Amino acid sequence: MHFNQKKHVSHVSHHSSHTTKHVVKEHSSRKSSSKSVNQVQHTHATEAMAEPAYTVPAFRQRSADEIEEYQRVSSHVGKGLASIQKELHRMKVATKTQVENIAITREVQEMMHKKMTLSTETDKAPDFMVALRPHTVWEKTPVKLFCTVGGHPRPIVKWYKGGKPVDPLSAPGKYKMESKYGVHSLIISRCVVSDTAEYSAVATNSHGSTTSKASVTVKSEFTSILTCVVLVFSSVPHMTVIHHSKLEITMLDRFGVSFGTEGGSIRLVCTMVVVPDLPNVPPLAQWYRDDKLLKAGKLAEIKVGGGAATLTLPHLAKDDEGLYTLRMWTKDGTTEHSAYLFVKDAAPSVAGAPGAPISIKAFDINSDYVLVAWKPPNTTNEAAITGYFVDKRESGSATWSQCNDSPVRICKYPVHGLKVGHAYHFRVRAVNSAGISRPSRESDKVTALDPAERERLQGVPSAPGQVVATRNTKSSVFVQWDPPKHPNHLMGYYIDASLVGSKTWAPCNHKPYKHTRFVVHGLTPGETYVFRVQAVNVYGLSDESQESTPIAVEPALTTPSAPHGITMLSCDGASMIIAWNSPKHGGGSKINAYYVDKRDADSLAWKEVNSAPTKTRTYTVDGLTEGTFYEFKVQAGNLAGVGVPSAPSTPLKCEAWTSAVPGPAYDLAFREVRGDSLVILWKAPVYTGASAVTGYIVEMAKKGHHYHPLNEEAIGHCYLQVNGLEAGAEYTFKVKAVNAEGVGKASQTSEPVVAKALPGTQEIQCGVDEDTGDIFLSFEACEISETSNFAWSKNYKEISDCPRVAIETKGKHSKLTFVNPDVSDLGAFSVHVTDTEGVSASHTLTEDALNTMLELSYNIRHPIVPLKHQLNYEVLEKGHVRFWLQCLKMSPAVTYRFIVNDKEVTSSDSHKISHDVNTGVIQMTVDHFSKASEATYTVQIHDGRAKNQSSLVLVGDGERGCPHFAEYLSYHVDDDCTVLLVCKVANVKKETVFHWFKDEEEIVLETPPNVMSGSVALPISLFSRKDQGHYKAKLSDDRGKDTSVFDISGQVFDDIINAIAHIAGSSASELVLQCTPEGIRLQCYMKYYTEEIRTAWLHKDSKISSSEKMRIAGTAEMAWMQIREPSEKEKGHYSIQIMDATKSHTRTFDLSGQDRGRVVGGLPDVVTIMEQKTLSLTCTVWGDPSPEVTWFKNENEVVSTEHAKITLEANKFASLTITAVTSEDSGKYSINVRNKYGGEFVEITVSVYKQGETTPAPLASKTPAQTPTPAQTHIPQTPTPSLKSPTPSPKSPTPTAKSPTPTPKSPTPTRRVKSPSPARSLKSPTPPRK
Repeated sequence: MHFNQKKHVSHVSHHSSHTTKHVVKEHSSRKSSSKSVNQVQHTHATEAMAEPAYTVPAFRQRSADEIEEYQRVSSHVGKGLASIQKELHRMKVATKTQVENIAITREVQEMMHKKMTLSTETDKAPDFMVALRPHTVWEKTPVKLFCTVGGHPRPIVKWYKGGKPVDPLSAPGKYKMESKYGVHSLIISRCVVSDTAEYSAVATNSHGSTTSKASVTVKSEFTSILTCVVLVFSSVPHMTVIHHSKLEITMLDRFGVSFGTEGGSIRLVCTMVVVPDLPNVPPLAQWYRDDKLLKAGKLAEIKVGGGAATLTLPHLAKDDEGLYTLRMWTKDGTTEHSAYLFVKDAAPSVAGAPGAPISIKAFDINSDYVLVAWKPPNTTNEAAITGYFVDKRESGSATWSQCNDSPVRICKYPVHGLKVGHAYHFRVRAVNSAGISRPSRESDKVTALDPAERERLQGVPSAPGQVVATRNTKSSVFVQWDPPKHPNHLMGYYIDASLVGSKTWAPCNHKPYKHTRFVVHGLTPGETYVFRVQAVNVYGLSDESQESTPIAVEPALTTPSAPHGITMLSCDGASMIIAWNSPKHGGGSKINAYYVDKRDADSLAWKEVNSAPTKTRTYTVDGLTEGTFYEFKVQAGNLAGVGVPSAPSTPLKCEAWTSAVPGPAYDLAFREVRGDSLVILWKAPVYTGASAVTGYIVEMAKKGHHYHPLNEEAIGHCYLQVNGLEAGAEYTFKVKAVNAEGVGKASQTSEPVVAKALPGTQEIQCGVDEDTGDIFLSFEACEISETSNFAWSKNYKEISDCPRVAIETKGKHSKLTFVNPDVSDLGAFSVHVTDTEGVSASHTLTEDALNTMLELSYNIRHPIVPLKHQLNYEVLEKGHVRFWLQCLKMSPAVTYRFIVNDKEVTSSDSHKISHDVNTGVIQMTVDHFSKASEATYTVQIHDGRAKNQSSLVLVGDGERGCPHFAEYLSYHVDDDCTVLLVCKVANVKKETVFHWFKDEEEIVLETPPNVMSGSVALPISLFSRKDQGHYKAKLSDDRGKDTSVFDISGQVFDDIINAIAHIAGSSASELVLQCTPEGIRLQCYMKYYTEEIRTAWLHKDSKISSSEKMRIAGTAEMAWMQIREPSEKEKGHYSIQIMDATKSHTRTFDLSGQDRGRVVGGLPDVVTIMEQKTLSLTCTVWGDPSPEVTWFKNENEVVSTEHAKITLEANKFASLTITAVTSEDSGKYSINVRNKYGGEFVEITVSVYKQGETTPAPLASKTPAQTPTPAQTHIPQTPTPSLKSPTPSPKSPTPTAKSPTPTPKSPTPTRRVKSPSPARSLKSPTPPRK
């Protein structure tokens, strides 16, 4: 079971045993009462015999009937007692049997579990699945160290403090050790400063052991808090130093006399047995050379552990020769071993050269010179040494310079010309008649300083020791360090911080700090830092300490605080769905578990609801009793354990919800909180009521004010951007769901939110990658935590595994890259960083911005080398010909090729090729140009990823003897907006072949080009951005070839689009209105439309951006704007502007009316009437502006006559009156009521029968079904029209010639169906393309 799950204890037979105890107690009481009655009766009988003179009082005398009743009752009571005793015995036996059965069942289950465990688990060494973590706590507070250990057999865990075992008996009540389900914990109660130490847990089984360590820092409390960026801990002692233990050590294999060679390496090893062998307490080993203690460094590597002590000398020199001693500190004192190491000279670089000098040292150090001394090498068979050369190098440099021009004969030399304050190293080389020796080992670092300054520096304290940083809060880190070994009247310390990966250090304090622990504030949450410390005294600053290990700025790990805001979302009478808000403090770790408890409102005992954790913040509680009030509480758990429970909820009654309106929305959250705006999100209610939820009403209240709605009409999505807030003010919100039945219950009040942006808040940046051309959105968080994730959303719906985008996150930066973006990617993109204080931002991608970035992306992905002049030629003196072209710009890395008739030409004496980066000219000079030189000349240029080429066909006497282009490629736009690439060819024959290419891929046309016509064209219909590219026309036959290229990109592409826009704008129709299932659509028809044409939609002279409410798009035939769920705000004057290079084409539509034409009521579905009677069909019509009314019979318009009279009173009451009806008047009648915003058809079936006939029943099958009228809105929403238009036939006297697309006759539409066709006075919404 996971460590953060609560143990579920099952109380078996509790109720039964309680009942048994109660019955036994009651029976005992009754039995005792019976005994006392019998005893009293016996006493009275004895007294009566002893005192016969006593007379029984009258009130105590009983009649014979009373005595008989008494005896009967006594007998009945006795039988009852016997029955109770028998039942009690039976219950005891049954209870015992049940308990035994449960015990046997548990034992079997445990045995099966052990069997399964044994059968599935394999032997495994211990392993820490969850390691110990460092903690920083205050004095007098507890701390809990815990770890999770795996392994088989089950490991045994022992705890150590500072390398010493933790003994709970040494301080009763101080330490508590627990081990449950593989989770081991050490609890230290009421911590004191002396508990600051490094704690370790050592897990051991038969296959090995492993250790996990963590530091615990206990802070001292103060009576005052400083307001500066640091806290002072003057009363806390220094960090506890871990001393080695006195161990029993027995040396085994010891190193012997060793031999090495100068320049090589050697290892001296001594194995040993250490008792006890503790991995975190290694023995203390010291190495000596000639009784001089060695220190670990680049010339000596010292290791102790694993049963061995090792000294490695990686760069041997003769200075390393000597007697080496290993001295080990043991329980009884010391034990040691010594052996001699011999180092011989390395092979000389020149035969006969001497060995290298040794023991190089510097003396008499001053500000500009130093005296270098050394010892001579031993010479045997070599020639005598004639002198020495001294070399020097500055510290940090690898370059050596010789100090003396001629060899010096004595073993010392003063080196002059040093720079004050600079550090140097020295080495010496010996010289004899054969040559120069290898250099000696370099001296220690020497700094050229004045003796007085040196004295001052000798007074500077040494560097502080180990620096340890631990987590404190989300913006601070606790730093502690060891004091310097040589304080020299220490005044304090300076602490510096640096971001990992950065070489820039920033000071944490500006005044020397006297203590060895410090809290660094003002750090960026989520960033990783390292720290260093310098000591300071009157002589100055010490060297910097070693850097601390990197640490991320996170709060110290604790259990989460209590959840809050428990509310009920639904109830069916036997179960409830409850929800709650997450804890305000997560404890520095992701919350991964919630536990729910419940109780009856009139009970004190809590019962577990879920023994297994739930990760969601909603839970269904089953097994409830209807009509009972319940209370709930919730606990949250994270990596540190389970936190404190929430306060009990208000009593919630378990009663089935039957309301027709929806239940409450829940989980209100805030995003993008700024000084004047925020975005509120919520989740849809669980209980929807009698119909589906259609929208939401959001209410807001400023602190100290009443709630008021933010939206007049319900919105259909679960988010709302709230603007116009007062910076720094506090607000709360409520959300109400709406369905067809009405407005539902309000949600629980949100948490208060202050209109204020987080410090350092940044917005989403949108751009194009300069290298790849990818369009991206990027966001850099002002803070993150260790468990933070970047959650991207589109229109506030989370993006998950979407193939249209790729998301990349690194540190505090997240990037969303679009894959093949188009108009479907338009919308509001937002990002929210989890486990922070609300870091979030959003960006709305508009169509204009997308088009701009798509063009930039194309130019980046398909770069070209811009040419100022195409390939040309000029004739020079002596028959030389110069071919040249000029680029607008080129880089020094440009490459190019001259190709003559498909063969590359390289620079030679006859063909001199060159270029000039400054002027951009590329040229080739041809000597002795002749008839054989006639050819097609081409230059191919590559500059980085950009490329281009230019060709020229040159023949003698100015004539071209091979096929060639008389006019190179250019473009032309036809009246139907088709783009043509055209060229003219010359000197062709039937065998001449013509090919088209785009981006080096051949374009195959259905009809091959006819070169004999003299001109060739490539049509590009439905031209758009996808047609950008590098086009090439190639002409060839057996006489030669010619090539023409044309690049459609950049300005050329813009010019083509402008030409298309001019034709399309000139042909554009006026705006027409079309009803759709989502709302209404304004459409503008034109010869051709593509999204690259610059258009602008305006409402009341304000530009409209494409959004979910007003979506702007189009097809090849028209541009349109969809208005979803139109309301009062959408009334007004609309226009579209179609812009070309010189002018703007504007088309308009007035949407300021109140309502479409419609029939309010009054007409029946079927009318049955007898001949010669008068039929009156009357109804009320409505519309703004006033609608036109037309009556039809069997789809033919009815003309007002004396027999059939049509009236319209006050533009409101329409009637058709037929006098003296006959059978010819039977049929389908309909009324068409419409204005420019739409209309409605209503049908009536009229049946006329003769006098004396039975009244005919209406034929239901022939009566069209009534379509319910949609909910009334100011601007109607109508279904998409079918192809069968209900427009009247041409027989109508009302002229219909204005419509350019007459509609064929179709059946009269169904009653109450809104007519999709526009008023006859308007243009048809579907004009034909010209």
